[in-house]
Amino acid sequence: MDLNSASTIVLRVLTQATSQDTAVLKPAEEQLKQWETQPGFYSVLLNIFTNHALDINVRWLAVLYFKNGIDRYWRRVAPHALSEEEKSTLRAGLITNFNEPINQIATQIAVLIAKVARLDCPRQWPELIPTLIESVKVQDDLRQHRALLTFYHVTKTLASKRLAADRKLFYDLASGIYNFACSLWNHHTDTFLQQVSSGNEAAVQSSLERTLLSLKVLRKLTVNGFVEPHKNMEVMGFLLGIFERLKQFLDCSRSIGTDNICRDRLEKTIILFTKVLLDFLDQHPFSFTPLIQRSLEFSVSYVFTEVGDGVTFERFIVQCMNLIKMIVKNYAYKPSKNFEDSSPETLEAHKIKMAFFTYPTLTEICRRLVSHYFLLTEEELTMWEEDPEGFTVEETGGDSWKYSLRPCTEVLFIDIFHEYNQTLTPVLLEMMQTLQGPTNVEDMNALLIKDAVYNAVGLAAYELFDSVDFDQWFKNQLLPELQVIHNRYKPLRRRVIWLIGQWISVKFKSDLRPMLYEAICNLLQDQDLVVRIETATTLKLTVDDFEFRTDQFLPYLETMFTLLFQLLQQVTECDTKMHVLHVLSCVIERVNIQIRPYVGCLVQYLPLLWKQSEEHNMLRCAILTTLIHLVQGLGADSKNLYPFLLPVIQLSTDVSQPPHVYLLEDGLELWLVTLENSPCITPELLRIFQNMSALLESELSSENLRTCFKIINGYIILSSTEFLQTYAIGLCQSFCELLKEITTEGQVQVLKVVENALKVNPVLGPQMFQPILPCVFRGIIEGERYPVVMSTYLGVMGRVLLQNTSFFSSLLNEMAHKFNQKMDQLLGNMIEMWVDRMDNITQPERRKLSALALLSLLPSDNSQF
Repeated sequence: MDLNSASTIVLRVLTQATSQDTAVLKPAEEQLKQWETQPGFYSVLLNIFTNHALDINVRWLAVLYFKNGIDRYWRRVAPHALSEEEKSTLRAGLITNFNEPINQIATQIAVLIAKVARLDCPRQWPELIPTLIESVKVQDDLRQHRALLTFYHVTKTLASKRLAADRKLFYDLASGIYNFACSLWNHHTDTFLQQVSSGNEAAVQSSLERTLLSLKVLRKLTVNGFVEPHKNMEVMGFLLGIFERLKQFLDCSRSIGTDNICRDRLEKTIILFTKVLLDFLDQHPFSFTPLIQRSLEFSVSYVFTEVGDGVTFERFIVQCMNLIKMIVKNYAYKPSKNFEDSSPETLEAHKIKMAFFTYPTLTEICRRLVSHYFLLTEEELTMWEEDPEGFTVEETGGDSWKYSLRPCTEVLFIDIFHEYNQTLTPVLLEMMQTLQGPTNVEDMNALLIKDAVYNAVGLAAYELFDSVDFDQWFKNQLLPELQVIHNRYKPLRRRVIWLIGQWISVKFKSDLRPMLYEAICNLLQDQDLVVRIETATTLKLTVDDFEFRTDQFLPYLETMFTLLFQLLQQVTECDTKMHVLHVLSCVIERVNIQIRPYVGCLVQYLPLLWKQSEEHNMLRCAILTTLIHLVQGLGADSKNLYPFLLPVIQLSTDVSQPPHVYLLEDGLELWLVTLENSPCITPELLRIFQNMSALLESELSSENLRTCFKIINGYIILSSTEFLQTYAIGLCQSFCELLKEITTEGQVQVLKVVENALKVNPVLGPQMFQPILPCVFRGIIEGERYPVVMSTYLGVMGRVLLQNTSFFSSLLNEMAHKFNQKMDQLLGNMIEMWVDRMDNITQPERRKLSALALLSLLPSDNSQF
């Protein structure tokens, strides 16, 4: 079949594959899947997606099938790999024309070419880079842009390779094209800056797009293309030139307003400049040393002085702060305690840092962070009123400081205060001194300033340990502030209770706890929801502290538990309910059985909450955690929860149900504590063991498997006869399968369960686990080489021999037939190996068991064996 007729057939099937009708779609997808491995299929796809006259959706699908095929069939060692001849034709066809008119398809083609380049460039595809370089020089706007887009994706992909040989190839590539990449970027940048004032928005946008793409190429070459970039004049010239270019682009932002179509691209370009610096600092800290001074001067001037007024925007401020933070905190720039042991590069960088961070500079940064960036904004205050629960879910976890302004400012403050605490402690103490006494509720600015200073004191708690008498401050200043009930004072009530939470584990006298508990009880009844939620957080920190004393807390337990439960009912967001549940769990865990008189309301509410949270698996995880602590607190009384508890365990540990992905770990833990606190087995509790077989067959983590074994032991101990009669056959089959593929440690865990069954039920146990015992016997006779496994084998066999002699006799008889030996000869061999390996047994209980088992053979006339 020639290429044209093949193209017609494939085109028809691709068209069917874009259909919304599943009756048409499914057969088309099946047909395409069959063609994936046929020679010539990808040549046909290339013909289709480069034909601009065809339907866009069909061309899009053709590109995707081609791209997926590269991952599966391009490598020479892949099953059904493409022939070298076809690959050569495809490579040539991919870079013939850079004239794709549809942006989305152009991007996919660029990614596709990059995937091929990752495997073939430069050895099998030496002409790719020269072709791209020539194509980005052409005057045709479309071709130039598409070639530049492809150039970026190829560079990005090659830069991501990590094998030494691949990195060497990329170093060679970078050194060869770096000068051209710089020239290209400078050309497009100058063109953009000249066109900004022309009023031709389309031309401005076009040149800005090229500036952005060429800068993306340079970023990859600069960061990943050189072993010692500071020795390359072109690289350092580019990096030092970034600061002037940044200034030019920031000045442009004055004339390009927020409603301009270029505004988004302009901000992305400005951010990309900062990413180049941040990436270079991260990968080449010592090569960055000549840039430390300029970076600090630039960032501090735009973020902490009036230079940035009117030109900076939030994402840019975050990037500048991150740059300052990374320089301040960089371990490469920190000399050791003995300066003489530090490298010259470290000392040079440290010297530059010390020269920059003078007392006036540090003071200004500290004051500006607190008095400007820590202030609650109008947007935040509005959110407080309109969405209080959303306001309390702060972005403070993980890497949020890299992207969000508030966590970024707080992390920068913490790092600078830690690094220069001797300089900054007096500054912060002075700010505290000016805020003594209550603040006028009519002066909102003063309230926000105090809130900001208190935030700083909380963040710097560990650094201020020796400088602040927190106990006196708590009694004389903070407690009175918590008692101001005016509505406009709520930011301070919330901040003060947060601040106390930060200091609890740092410096807080135990005798003051009752006063704090009293305050928490009052604030959990505050009229403002944000204050109540923050108070719950501080309560958790207080209860979870090392110096927590139950006797101090008990007088307030009933009140607090009731108020926390009310808060749980009041909040509506999933995240907030989870948070309050975690607080309740922590309280229950710490007071343990003392919680029993107060949990009635929670016990009644949890089934309703479980039902409401059907679509929120993380909330259900929090409910499971609460139930775990609740069962531990209630002990045997937890039996009253079974109508709710057991269906929850059933669902959470059923691997056929989708939620088990989220709930399994906590569900198993709840199952285990339920057994541990159960006074007896009930038919319902026995019934949920039906889940165990599928659990043991699934790919559990070692921790979850260990919990499963504990659960099985729990059933054996609680009701061995009923349990073994019901489930032992299936359990034995699962164990036999496990023993074939499990680790040595896992084998020991399985055999310990078997041993427990033998110990608890000497009559039924050996019969039920009979299929496993020949393997144990064989292991002893053949001298199992792992001492721990051998010790376990001897423990199992010792139980059988000592507690069920008749069964041991029948087992010996069975094994004698298998080994084709006489029983007494086989018994002698076993005893000889047993005595020889006694030293493998380290636990005194096991050694005693083995000794008794062997001694039990002495009075025997061996007639029964």
